[in-house]
This record gives sequence, C-alpha cells and structure tokens, in this order.
Amino acid sequence: MIERYTLPEMGELWTDEYKFKTWLQVEIAVCEAQAELGRIPQAAVDEIKAKANFDVARILEIEAEVRHDVIAFLTNVNEYVGDAGRYIHLGMTSSDVLDTALSLQIVASHQVILSHVEQLIQAIRNKAQEHRNTVMIGRSHGIHAEPMTFGFKLAGWLAEVLRHRERLCRIQDEIAVGQISGAVGTYANIDPEIEALTCQKLGLKPDTASTQVISRDVHAEFMTTLAGLAASIERFAVEIRNLQRTDVLEVEEFFAKGQKGSSAMPHKRNPIKSERLAGLARIIRTNALAALENVALWHERDISHSSVERVIFPDSCILIHFMLVETTKLVQNLLVYPENMKRNMNMYGGVVFSQRVLLSLVEKGIAREDAYRIVQKCAHAAWNVEGGDFHTLISQDPQVKEKLSPEEIKEAFNPDYQLRNLDKVYQRLGI
Repeated sequence: MIERYTLPEMGELWTDEYKFKTWLQVEIAVCEAQAELGRIPQAAVDEIKAKANFDVARILEIEAEVRHDVIAFLTNVNEYVGDAGRYIHLGMTSSDVLDTALSLQIVASHQVILSHVEQLIQAIRNKAQEHRNTVMIGRSHGIHAEPMTFGFKLAGWLAEVLRHRERLCRIQDEIAVGQISGAVGTYANIDPEIEALTCQKLGLKPDTASTQVISRDVHAEFMTTLAGLAASIERFAVEIRNLQRTDVLEVEEFFAKGQKGSSAMPHKRNPIKSERLAGLARIIRTNALAALENVALWHERDISHSSVERVIFPDSCILIHFMLVETTKLVQNLLVYPENMKRNMNMYGGVVFSQRVLLSLVEKGIAREDAYRIVQKCAHAAWNVEGGDFHTLISQDPQVKEKLSPEEIKEAFNPDYQLRNLDKVYQRLGI
C-alpha cells in the first residue's frame, strides 16, 4: 500500500488560493508603485490595500461566464474594493500579472526545494562517513570489477547532489524575474519605472526585454534543473534496487514492522520506494521537455504555453519535493549488510584481485601480455565454477610461483591496496 504523504510546504504553493494571492500581491505592488510616482492617489491605494480580497469559488463562477481568468479575478477583487478598484491594473496586460506572479510561485518553490536538497546532502554525508571503510565489490557492466567501499559509492552520490545544489543556487537570480510592461512589452501605457519599483517590492528583478510574456527559456532552465536532480535521484534508486536483489543483498530498503511485500508471496521484501522514485523521475524529465517546447511561441506571445504550465509546474515542483523527502528517508534508514558485501567480493576465491596479481608479475619482469595470459587462464578456470578458487590456482601456477612468494601473493589479495587513495576523495568533499 502506498503510504499517505501530505505536502504542507509545496502543495499549498500551487493551490488556486495561493495563485490568486500572488496575483493580488502583484496588483497591489503596481498600485503602490503608481502612487509613489504620483500616477494615482495614495488614498486610493490605501483603500485598495484595506479592502482587496478574493473568493476562489466566486472567481471560478465568473470565469465560467467570461472565459478569462484574469478578468474574472479582477471582477471579483473589485466587488470587494468598490470605486477605488478603477486604479487596479492600469496600463497592464494579463501576462504582467500572470508571469510576475508565476515567478513568485517558482521562487517560493525553489526555496523549498533547496532546503530539502540540503537535508538530502546531510543524510548522504552521514551515511558516507558511517560506511567509509565498509569494503564491497565495485562493478562495471554489472560484473564484479575491483574492491571499493560503500562509503566511496555514497561519496559519489554526495558530489552529485552538491553539484545540483550549485545549479539551483546559480539559477536563483534567473528565475526571480518579473515584467510590468503592458501589451507586447513596449511600456506604451505604463512606465518602466513602475516595473522597476514593483519588482523591487516583490523581491524580483525586471526582465531585460520581455515581449508580452517573460521568455520561456527562463522557465525551461528551471525545469531542466529539476529534471537533472530527478535523474540523479533515479540513479541512486536504481543502484539500491540492484544491490537489494536477492542474489546480491548488500543493501536493503528499511522494511517496517507489519509491512507486506506481496499479496501472494509472504517472503517478499521489495524495493518499492526506489521503484517509485525511478518512476516519478520519468514524469519530471518529460515535463522538462514540455517546458522546452514552450519556448517557441508565436510572435510576441500566444497562450499555447499556459495550459502546459498549469500542469507541469505544480506536478514537477510537488514531485521533486516528494522525491527529495523520500530519498532522504531512504538513505537515513538504509539497511547495509557488510558480511554479504564481503561474501560477494570473495566469490571464486578473490578473482577480483586479478589486476593486482597481473601488476605484481609485471613488476617481477614478466611481459604484460604474458602476465595477462597467465592470470586470465587461472581466473577463467575459477569463474562460475562450483568451488572455483582463483587464489589457489594462482598460488599453484608454476610461472607465478617462480616469480611471487606466498607472502607476495597474499598481499596481492589485500583490498587495502585498492582503497589506499580513497581518503583523498573524502577530503575533497570535507567528510
């Protein structure tokens, strides 16, 4: 059963209530700017601020008739404000409200996302430190390669999430952009000073050169940044799923008391959180593609982007928030099985130490191609053979015995050699 999950932080940012709240915030900020420049009476602004309100149900009722969301909103606000409402929306076009308010929603969502990225960073950092010396086998192509540590694997995850944090910080200023420039963005009926003052009040900066909308490359950058973060979360989830396979079982998602994995098979303990995360990442990536498709609008504007954004922004922001929370809990509660890691690494008599034996023979004067042939023969004889023992075969090989002492062979099977430089990576990450 999928556990219930509420989104008090992110979810409310994408409700109709919050959306109209940001619309009203923009309209009032414009009125304040107009009054500061002497364009409308300050008394009217005071009255607007005192009376302005809205009712979501009433807006939707009006919209059903007029088929225009901003007009429906303004009509409802004026029902509260009265005569002073004639100063609201002066010289503005709908996109001035919609795009500037959307930026406020995106900025607020960005702050929530960034705070949860910090929590994920700390969770991975702690787990990486905990398993700094937990030896396991590294894999390439899904096949055993050479020894590493589980902490080192997590260090790679940490570095990746730190890069995503940098990307999120880098786009912080780019997404905090507003426009109050009127029809087709020419400021014909509203002064650029109004835009500058309004954006300052809202914590935004004016768009450099808006048309009648803020160019959608800004929004696409935000969405592709979320998609990159989701892709990394999926990478971590896929790794956990692979390591939880029955024939591997080196790590496992926490399995709560009373939890059940299958309606038919009582023994099942499935990686459902990781599978869920992998699936949700696909939605966020797809939404990023839709955001890129939104960049190409007709002339100075059309509204083909609008219907898309009503879906992709709430969905992606809420989903990435959910994924960050879930991934943080997944890492914090991850079950790690060092004994299984040790068992898997030493399958077939430590065949994964073949390169170390190869290099030891080369150091003793054997040509690399000849050394490779000797070691590969023993490795393949042990590989996937019941009771196959690479260490024994190497120790008994006449050409190896001629060059390497038993102590030197034993040292070639010591995983510490492969791990000797990992502290440098930890130093780079400050752990």
